[in-house]
Amino acid sequence: MAETRPGSAFQTRNMDPQNVAPLVGALDSQDANPGVRRLRAWAEEALAVHDGERVLDVGAGTGTQTRALAALVGPRGSALGVEPNPGLRAVAEERAAGGRARFTDGDALALPLPDDSVDVVWCERVLQHLAEPDRAVAEMARVVRPGGRVALLDTDWATTVLHPGDPEILRALTAGALTGAANPYSGRRLVGQLTAAGLVVEDRGSQALLQDHRSVAWPLVRMLGESAVRRGLLGEDQRDTVYADLAEAAERGALHMSVTMFGVVAHRPR
Repeated sequence: MAETRPGSAFQTRNMDPQNVAPLVGALDSQDANPGVRRLRAWAEEALAVHDGERVLDVGAGTGTQTRALAALVGPRGSALGVEPNPGLRAVAEERAAGGRARFTDGDALALPLPDDSVDVVWCERVLQHLAEPDRAVAEMARVVRPGGRVALLDTDWATTVLHPGDPEILRALTAGALTGAANPYSGRRLVGQLTAAGLVVEDRGSQALLQDHRSVAWPLVRMLGESAVRRGLLGEDQRDTVYADLAEAAERGALHMSVTMFGVVAHRPR
């Protein structure tokens, strides 16, 4: 995985035991986003998960979706979340206490399951963090049984939109979104990756993940701004101007900030 950029804190190589709380906060915030919820509901309906099935959640994080899938398969089924970050896995296990969801250590590039062993694979916002996402999709195709289904949901960071402000400055600012992920164009690549792995695409969906129009998501905006300044894309005065423009727009309830997330559901031929 020869990735030269610093990458995100969600990448395996960047794990930091002291950095778990911010990751949990970010995941909880995403769980609450209406766009994420709508895309998950669409994918669950398209997968048609039913009682008694064996489900795998690749990159389970805090286990929110693993628990949801466990509820769908019922007591006769099984839901296993694979999560390499021990801090996130501990949170997932704590939140699932008393339920049917189970969690294990594992790498998306070498899933700890035998061939043809699960009915359904779910993988959400994981591939964007991988320098070799095709290998991960091939692993999912390996472990799903013939006739089984796979759902991939991921962000395409090139769809980041900020408004209002000078268009040239905003373009330079949002270019920073492409530097934090190993695979920033992940959303648009999902169909081709599933097809290359020998799976048959059944349905596709998307949702724009909209931020609150009354407040600026400052941690993300400042991360983009500082990245743009470091790379020479913006001067400090330009960065400060766009910060002021966004803050003023938020005060009058006119801010737009979004990024688009895509989903694809496929099956393995019998």
